[in-house]
Amino acid sequence: MPELPEVETTRLKIEPHLKGRRLAHLEHAASLRYQDTHLAAGRTVARLSRRGKYLLLELEDPGEEPLHLIIHLGMTGGFRFHETPHTRVTMHLEDAEPLYFQDARRFGKMVVVRPGEYAGMPTLAAMGPEPLSDDFTERQFVKAVSDGAKMIKPWLLSQAPVAGVGNIYADESLWAARIHPAQTRLKPAEVKRLYTAIRETMASAVKAGGSTLSDGTYQQPDGIDGLFQMRHNVYDRAGQPCTRCGTPIVKTVLAQRGTHFCPHCQVLKAR
Repeated sequence: MPELPEVETTRLKIEPHLKGRRLAHLEHAASLRYQDTHLAAGRTVARLSRRGKYLLLELEDPGEEPLHLIIHLGMTGGFRFHETPHTRVTMHLEDAEPLYFQDARRFGKMVVVRPGEYAGMPTLAAMGPEPLSDDFTERQFVKAVSDGAKMIKPWLLSQAPVAGVGNIYADESLWAARIHPAQTRLKPAEVKRLYTAIRETMASAVKAGGSTLSDGTYQQPDGIDGLFQMRHNVYDRAGQPCTRCGTPIVKTVLAQRGTHFCPHCQVLKAR
């Protein structure tokens, strides 16, 4: 599933194509996954932003209240500058070539809403701070996480403590911080290491264009692979040696999610 680095890379690549242009209409088959998209017709894309794993297109029309086109890429969604066999939505522009949304497994979503009206998207409404923003502070993260009774990886995946961290980057950040994914009641020093690891991992992954895994479902809009998978230390490396100590990486299931860790570097501590 595309996480923050993949969604941010997508935003950066499609922004020059969309910003300042008027949407003629969004063409797609009838589906509950694409709601009120007719409201976007005739509006100008004033700004593209991102919140966690969501893309937000701010739509303007003189004399009308602004609207937001909210896009979630789902598990296999992504934009392309050309049509593909898995194209689900075509964004027709008045003065440029169309932009195509492809989604092999059909879990992506689009909805047009008034700014801030995210009641139908509880994860977006309750999302924590952006990990690469000034709002994500070490002090607040330590306060939120320290001595918590919840297992740290599932809590990270909830998006409540910090936005945009999914399965790949939770595993990578926890490895970097030497914390077991099922650890509870983290001590302040551990939380501080995790805070630094999340920021550094996310920044490096964005710079690398995200991670393109072996299934090839994620690519940048221009068809280029991400490169961060070449720097994975644990994710999708079960049985391979830890890059830090040489111990074989273990894959297990935690809260119904495949989870990778080093049993030597990331010891589960009884507390």
